[in-house]
Amino acid sequence: MDEMNTIYMLNTFTLVPPTDDMNILGCRWVFTPKMKPEGELDKLKARLVAKGYDQEEGIDYLETYSPVVRTATIRMILDVATAKDWKLKQLDVSSAFLHGELKEPVYMTQPPGFVDPAKPNYVCKLTKALYGLKQAPRAWFDTFSNYLIDFGFQCSKSDPSLFTYWKNGKSLVFLLYVDDMMVTGSDDNLVQDLLKALNRRFFMKDLGHPKYFLGIEIQAYEGGMFLHQSSYARDILHAASMTDCNPMPTPLPQNIENLNSELFPEPTYFRSLAGTLQYLTITRPDIQFAVNFVYQRMHQPTIADFSLLKRILRYIKGTINMGLHIHKHNDMTLTAYCDSDYGGCKETRRSTTGFCTMMGPNLLSWSAKRQQTVSKSSTESEYRALTATAQELTWLSALLRDLGIPQSKSTLLQCDNLSAVYLSANPALHNRSKHFDTDWHYIREQVALGLIETKHIPATEQLADIFTKPLPKRPFFELRSKLSVGEGPTMSLRGDESEQVKCGLSPVTQKPIKPTSSTQNKTKQRATPASTEKQTLEIRNRFESLACFNPG
Repeated sequence: MDEMNTIYMLNTFTLVPPTDDMNILGCRWVFTPKMKPEGELDKLKARLVAKGYDQEEGIDYLETYSPVVRTATIRMILDVATAKDWKLKQLDVSSAFLHGELKEPVYMTQPPGFVDPAKPNYVCKLTKALYGLKQAPRAWFDTFSNYLIDFGFQCSKSDPSLFTYWKNGKSLVFLLYVDDMMVTGSDDNLVQDLLKALNRRFFMKDLGHPKYFLGIEIQAYEGGMFLHQSSYARDILHAASMTDCNPMPTPLPQNIENLNSELFPEPTYFRSLAGTLQYLTITRPDIQFAVNFVYQRMHQPTIADFSLLKRILRYIKGTINMGLHIHKHNDMTLTAYCDSDYGGCKETRRSTTGFCTMMGPNLLSWSAKRQQTVSKSSTESEYRALTATAQELTWLSALLRDLGIPQSKSTLLQCDNLSAVYLSANPALHNRSKHFDTDWHYIREQVALGLIETKHIPATEQLADIFTKPLPKRPFFELRSKLSVGEGPTMSLRGDESEQVKCGLSPVTQKPIKPTSSTQNKTKQRATPASTEKQTLEIRNRFESLACFNPG
């Protein structure tokens, strides 16, 4: 009854007699359990859903796209709030889509069990965006964003899900992801005024300081924040039947051989498992390259590919409580590191671009992506990496301007290839670089305009090396630590101390340690095709539900 009461209260539809020219949609009830952030059952929920798959484009709907906030934007807002000592508040809207105003006429049958006895043959003319409609997310976003703009907010051109408010030297920052929201600002009274205004228009819930936002667990502590997805990582291991697996110190072996083995019997399962790992990279940059590597094998995975996928899970097992630290700082300067291997893909000989961007000591964004074409030299592949990183820096700089934090000097972009750095600042062409495509010279334009400064650094100082290739244990541990990936300040080992030792970590200092004789004597478990097929058949149903995980 709560759902129908809300529908009636918001005047979601009116009853009208049907006509022959109407495209009348069906509807049904969907019953789902709603979980608390801790993973416990909160309540059982019933939701009326329209059968939007019967809608006709151009008649029942026009625009369907609805922007969602980028994860780098979330990290930036958390970074700025930590640096400026701004309080954060998480908000939630009940029945968000039912607030969205429809622009097109949409007709639907009356809800099952709630047919008006006086008008049993009438149909519902929807005035609000019922769940299930193709345009429902867009209608909700337009309604809510227009309200924020009427309040005085400005929509960011760099990220349409970011809104900023300025008045008398005071500021507010608002993040929107469907019905999950986060607000922070320089004045607590201004935040409270906003919450009161929102409550008058929407069914708002003030959840206090964010603890669980879009699947990311946020733990505040003196001197910073800790972002992690430990619960989600445990769910992945459980779904893959690897909760008791032996941990590994790194996500991938340094030398990857014999990938062209027998085909994996369950490619759909392989792709689902790889897909869940992609979401884990939001707070785990240390597995970004490894996940990207197995992604490149998804079209036709082999038994060897599945072994690499399991290797990543074994690494996660030993580092289950790790996440990303955001430290309190006063340095609002944007910097970046970029790197590239040379012809690292043995099948295509394409190189991999890796970069990371930082504000002060904190990581904002990172990437490990295979380049689209083959490079003829290491200089060429590194030059492409410079351009890709420059594009990311341009976007981040614009985002910081929207937040009132313009960069006062050229953004420093650091690369360990001297020739690529030279080419970025000097318009020289010779036989080995004259074939470079014009779009690669974006970096040269940014340097000429004084927006970016490229600098050569030794390979030992290259933080982006972790995003271009598998590394040995000690360099991997060092770079992981420099990227502020580690255990949380109060994360209990809870019996995981042995796993930390197996992964080359001290449970107290989290520094690399030498493996003990007991860990050296562990026999490696190798999956045979028969055992692999049996395992996937046993857990396929359980895993498919996790693969459909929706953070919103």
